[in-house]
Amino acid sequence: MILLIKLVLAHLIGDFILQPKSWVKSKEKRKLKSPKLYLHVAIHMALLFILVWDVSYWPLLLIITVLHFIIDAIKLIFQNKKTKRQWFFIDQLLHLISIFAAYFIYTNTWFTTSEIPTESALLLLTCLLFLTKPVSIIMQAIFSKWNIEKLTKGNESLKDAGKYIGILERLLVFIFIVMNHWEAVGFLITAKSVFRFGDLKESKHRKLTEYILIGTLISFGIAIITGIIFQILV
Repeated sequence: MILLIKLVLAHLIGDFILQPKSWVKSKEKRKLKSPKLYLHVAIHMALLFILVWDVSYWPLLLIITVLHFIIDAIKLIFQNKKTKRQWFFIDQLLHLISIFAAYFIYTNTWFTTSEIPTESALLLLTCLLFLTKPVSIIMQAIFSKWNIEKLTKGNESLKDAGKYIGILERLLVFIFIVMNHWEAVGFLITAKSVFRFGDLKESKHRKLTEYILIGTLISFGIAIITGIIFQILV
């Protein structure tokens, strides 16, 4: 299982942490002609070899790298402005399926209970990393359906404050669940409700209230599901 976690961790780092928005725009504009696409795939391959740190797995790592390139290429060829959000989720789902499929076919093994301490630590790191920028990007893709800038226009806020608040609340929810303190999750939801919904009483704020409510539920929901999955696997 530790190998599978490393493969997923490499994907999260490569696709969300080490891929600037400028690279994404370059790929969308130039598609297969964009040098950023090949640099992105090269970084993925490097991450796979660095995290796995075992040359004997080179066929598996090469297969995953090639599949990653094929999936990215298909996405760039077929997506357009109207289908960009849908292709984001299709792309991520295909990447995860390819990683899991390649792992199980190549190793011909299923989850084992060996090396639990190392696996638990690596799984914990993967979960924590997933709840930061990757989930933020996923939520941006979800909300791309609406014109959020128009909705929040005129509401003064610190730069990127919402993003950092979301990351912190997800990490706290995850920690509370892992420590089996579900009541703390309820307290956190209540505290956020007091601060975020206290000034949204007028009818003109209805859309903004709905936006905040949807965002809160999705953010908390992802953190809760991640915490439950971690408990099950550990």
